[in-house]
Amino acid sequence: MSENTRARTRTTDETTEEETGEAEEVDCPECGGHLVMDNEHGETVCEDCGLVVEEDEIDRGPEWRAFDASEKDEKSRVGAPTTNMMHDKGLSTNIDWRDKDAYGNSLGSRQRQKMQRLRKWNERFRTRDSKERNLKQALGEIDRMASALGLPENVRETASVIYRRALDEDLLPGRSIEGVSTASVYAAARQAGVPRSLDEITDVSRVEKSEIARTYRYVVRELGLEVKPADPESYVPRFASSLELSDEAEHRARQLLQNAKEQGVHSGKSPVGLAAAAVYAAALLTNEKTTQAAVSEVADISEVTIRNRYHELLEAEQDLPMA
Repeated sequence: MSENTRARTRTTDETTEEETGEAEEVDCPECGGHLVMDNEHGETVCEDCGLVVEEDEIDRGPEWRAFDASEKDEKSRVGAPTTNMMHDKGLSTNIDWRDKDAYGNSLGSRQRQKMQRLRKWNERFRTRDSKERNLKQALGEIDRMASALGLPENVRETASVIYRRALDEDLLPGRSIEGVSTASVYAAARQAGVPRSLDEITDVSRVEKSEIARTYRYVVRELGLEVKPADPESYVPRFASSLELSDEAEHRARQLLQNAKEQGVHSGKSPVGLAAAAVYAAALLTNEKTTQAAVSEVADISEVTIRNRYHELLEAEQDLPMA
């Protein structure tokens, strides 16, 4: 065996020994138990026997301490986390529109001109091509519609991801940015279990109802999104809250809808109409004042639909055959 071969063999053996030693450090040398890191005290401790294997370890956290969330935000020196709700995921620089320095003092005329030029070039660099301009406009539309509909942040994030996927898979040619944005919000809300009716979506959108429905079906089919049929019960809390009904009435409305499902009454019916009728019926059954007109306004559905579904729900409640 040559010197080079022996050297390589020796190096391999040493590396194996080091790896074995590192692997053995996971177990307690006293009892063979599992070791855990105690970051607060800078120690490595055995879970089973309590032996302190290592102490005075390096603290890799911040050097400051905070006792509440607001103090933590003030002392933190890092930026916001990345988000899909911004076209550049929040990684670019934002230059404030106010011409003031860090102390709140107004800038001089030359400094104001300089900041204006910087803002202009910063905006140009943030949207370098047509795809980024498209994304910026669409995400702005998604945020506007989600705010108008009172949707939570996780729905906005999901809608932004759906739109990004549609853009990456080249689904936009022949369709408007507003149409695909609206379809993304509609799909995201249904996926998150906080659905909005097509009429509610249309009220805040800049496109027609027929285009929203057509684009929504196309996006769901092409992206393979798993969107379950809307559950009438998911509309009940929002309607009950808007009508200022009690928890008892809300619970009663859920019971009516569950009975309707068992009787098969919900099949082929609009979930919004069923939910509105259930809320109206529950309010009457719990002696709470509300009118069909008030429920119609909240649910954005006709009073005739509410009356028809109302009778069907009560028949299902009494376990009577449908007329």
